Amino acid sequence: MPNIKSAKKRVKVSETKNEQNKIVKSIMKTSIRKVKIATEAGDKALATELYKQAAASIDKAAQAGVIHKNNAANKKSGLVKRINAIA
Repeated sequence: MPNIKSAKKRVKVSETKNEQNKIVKSIMKTSIRKVKIATEAGDKALATELYKQAAASIDKAAQAGVIHKNNAANKKSGLVKRINAIA
């Protein structure tokens, strides 16, 4: 446990940011999961609609620094491939 005031603050801030990052990542994963379920069901229209929301949440996570921008691009690319494979 830190003794210095600034170190105590850093621990507190770090925990807060960690919780915020968990929330952003959880929202992202949930939206990706919804797209995957829609593609497995074979519903291209629903999957396309859900993809827009997923892409927005992925971009938000990348913008916040929760995931790397290349990781975000790979995730979006994979979802698009799944959707296009339905046809």
